Amino acid sequence: MSPAIRSLPVTAGLLAATVLLAGCAALGDDSSGNGRRAVASFYPLAWVTEQVAGDGWTVDNLTQPGQEPHDLDLSIAQTAALEQADLVVLEEGFQPAVDAAAETTDADVVDAAAVVDLLPASEDAHDHEHADEGEGEEGHDHGDVDPHFWLDPLLVADLADAVADQLGEVDPDNARAYADNAAGLRAELETLDEEYVAGLASCERTTTVVSHQAFGYLARYGLDFEPIAGLSPDAEPTAADLAHLQELITEDGVTTVFSERLVSPKLAETLADDMGVTTAVLDPIEGLSDDTSGEDYLSLMRENLTELQQANGCA
Repeated sequence: MSPAIRSLPVTAGLLAATVLLAGCAALGDDSSGNGRRAVASFYPLAWVTEQVAGDGWTVDNLTQPGQEPHDLDLSIAQTAALEQADLVVLEEGFQPAVDAAAETTDADVVDAAAVVDLLPASEDAHDHEHADEGEGEEGHDHGDVDPHFWLDPLLVADLADAVADQLGEVDPDNARAYADNAAGLRAELETLDEEYVAGLASCERTTTVVSHQAFGYLARYGLDFEPIAGLSPDAEPTAADLAHLQELITEDGVTTVFSERLVSPKLAETLADDMGVTTAVLDPIEGLSDDTSGEDYLSLMRENLTELQQANGCA
């Protein structure tokens, strides 16, 4: 083999290494913390991990601001960061690309789906959309459970406890600090839960029309959520689905149809225009956007509470 041919893979390898190093640098900077790194698959998981881990860890969020987490495809750099992490926090079944990459990592893994009690997926008129689209990543099939647990603050607290336990396994010297951080976060989340209980205790109506079936965990506060689309935010409702919603809006005196961030508001806006009602934004908090870059989980949950109170005439 000639020297020119032998040099080709070396050059390609150096180029690939350069890309990997640059990509990993973009994900985070070890100048903060003690060199330990956690990788979380999307915003709520990253937020919890940051709160519990504290300044001693760098926490990378695989889903970039403005990106719909269901649509995540990992880059080479992201895959490398995941494989080199000390801890990975994910929710199995929510982002198949992350699930696949996590199978090859030697890092400790916290699977939110295994440590919190997920609700069963609602068996309603929208479920046929997943069967029509096909199973798996393309149709965002979530199986028999509703993955959006983070809209229940108490379940978020349960995840925080699990993250603290695993951080303590990785870094036993600081296990007490992680446990204390999780306890402090639980106190904040319990306060948030109390605000929801009080804020939605007395409402003129409970029927709440939302863009997709992401808000089922808020139903324990007494609201009835009626989604335009199913668990997949890009699913299309049928004519029968829309007729059902139009009937509900009329009969129950619904004043607001909620759209959400990160996906098109077109369906919600069209339904609201047809029925002569208003639209507002209810954030499923799957990720941050340009509009919410200065917010965090707690502030977004409180904004959602305000929107729900206004839409439902809550005292």
